[in-house]
Amino acid sequence: MKKTLLSEIHHPKDLTYYSLEQLEILATEIRQKIIDVLSINGGHLGSNLGIVEITIALHKVFQSPEDKFIFDVSHQSYPHKLLTGRAEKFDQIRQFKGLCGFCNPKESPHDHFYAGHAGTALSLALGVAKNRDLSGRKEHIIPILGDAALTCGLTLEALNNIPKDLKRFIVLLNDNNMSISNNVGAITNILSRLVNNPTSNKIYSGIEQLLSKIPSYGSTLAKHGHKITESVKNLVSAAPFFEQFGLSYVGPIDGHDIKKLIDVLEELKHCQQPTLLHVLTVKGKGMETAIQNPTTYHGCKPFDKITGKFLASSSKSTFPQIFGSHILQMAENDPSVVAITPAMPAGSCLTEFMKKFPDRCIDVGIAEGHSVTYAGGIAYGKKMKVVSSVYATFLQRAFDNLFQDVCLQELPVVFAVDRAGISGPDGSTHHGIYDIAFLNTMPNMVICQPRNGHVLKELLESAFSWNRPTAIRYPNLPTDLPPIPIQKREMGVAEIICKGKDIAIIALGHMCMTAFEVKKLLQKEGLEPTIVDPVFIKPLDEDLFYELISSHKYVVTIEEHSLSGGLGMIFNSFIIRNGLLGTHVLNFGIPDTYLEQGSNAELLEQIGLTPEAIATRILQTFESLLSPTATERL
Repeated sequence: MKKTLLSEIHHPKDLTYYSLEQLEILATEIRQKIIDVLSINGGHLGSNLGIVEITIALHKVFQSPEDKFIFDVSHQSYPHKLLTGRAEKFDQIRQFKGLCGFCNPKESPHDHFYAGHAGTALSLALGVAKNRDLSGRKEHIIPILGDAALTCGLTLEALNNIPKDLKRFIVLLNDNNMSISNNVGAITNILSRLVNNPTSNKIYSGIEQLLSKIPSYGSTLAKHGHKITESVKNLVSAAPFFEQFGLSYVGPIDGHDIKKLIDVLEELKHCQQPTLLHVLTVKGKGMETAIQNPTTYHGCKPFDKITGKFLASSSKSTFPQIFGSHILQMAENDPSVVAITPAMPAGSCLTEFMKKFPDRCIDVGIAEGHSVTYAGGIAYGKKMKVVSSVYATFLQRAFDNLFQDVCLQELPVVFAVDRAGISGPDGSTHHGIYDIAFLNTMPNMVICQPRNGHVLKELLESAFSWNRPTAIRYPNLPTDLPPIPIQKREMGVAEIICKGKDIAIIALGHMCMTAFEVKKLLQKEGLEPTIVDPVFIKPLDEDLFYELISSHKYVVTIEEHSLSGGLGMIFNSFIIRNGLLGTHVLNFGIPDTYLEQGSNAELLEQIGLTPEAIATRILQTFESLLSPTATERL
């Protein structure tokens, strides 16, 4: 088999002697490799297909890892991985013990930060540049932003802190007119105007050159006539938006023209002020289906690489799908229902709601803090029923907004906390396993979790009657949807879903299914556990738990959440506060470590949250504590 150019690259320095023709062949090979692997593994397709030439040009011109490429979000780092010695492992991207789908410093010295959320690159890059300057080093710092990063408040804060004399600092703005879903807001309009006025830089520099040629007074006029040139430039371009922040604006240029990219980057290497290079790319380039459907193929499931069609998955509906369909039904029946999402309408299954009621389903862009505070504003007066749909991992970014602008104001916003639990292939930046810990600290906050799609519907229907800030957390997993009537849920009421004796198993949400499997294993040892679905993490059903403890000396809690601050710790506190010290409790959850990527099943096995591991540990831990009769059964 003929060797590919890609197979011969083990370090970016290997690009040094590649001709332009070879680099263009390499771009095609990289795209094909990404399509081949993601058709099996799934992953971020469109963004990586769009950034291939940019990545090649960066590695051709600069010396990574000495020169530092800092990716925003880093879901567009696949070509970077392929060019930095990880091509042989690329088949295992997003797989258990394989490559991370985002930048990961433990994988390679060419990755400088873990990154999975938008808006961080510019702040990090400015910090790295400050470190460089204080240390007397000379490397280039290059933050690589997508256009959606400009909808993030953190990026705008960083823009406001760029030193005007900062050297060897190039902001690369990869503009594909898309983030995950269509970009929204005024920043997008600015970029569009920039695209439509590509001659603005020539006009700007031309005026200054003309002024500088005037005998005797030219240099003074050029120096102090900045306002004149800026006024002219404002007539034809919005580039001054960036220049007001101290960035010299260059572009826009074609992000798929390798020669042009290399030429411009070579020039910018010698620039004595911080510069923004505006590059235009096509999201999904190289795969027509991905180009035509950029939202669908942003983060894709496995697909047929010939037709582009997604492969069949579970016939069961997922929790997010049930949420999306039911909240739409609620909105159809009640004009006061409003939904807010921070750039996640597709992932949170709100697309149909947005199409049918665009005034009542609002995407605010990648601005999680704003989305929460905005939801609080809409809920002010308590006449609107506001749902803030947000991934658990992104809700972490809005902690203060949640406290200050919703909970402290006692506003009854319902938070649909999607992707609560292990987030499988996306890895450590995306697991939603910390939200209970910080939500529980908020006075008057209600936290609940459904075990199946039917209970999710009931919680959605009931939450606004509680008139309190409420978080309904659920994973992105298939679930059952029993065809039974929906009934209103009373706040703070748990359910005993299987009566037994000896041991009580309190299983949170979908872990009830695991609890039933544990029960089968314990029954083989002669034990008959009681299974409890708490439904509510806060407030706990203290009456039911008092009764449960009076008849069960041994209690097990199971949750797909960090043990630090999760249901188990909350239940243990209940035991201690009420002096129920004769109760023996065993907590199962996620240990105090960062989980990496893998399938949910593989990660659950790794941390001992499978039915077999739980049953074994229960028997080992409680063997000496059980009654003599039960011990004999063990």
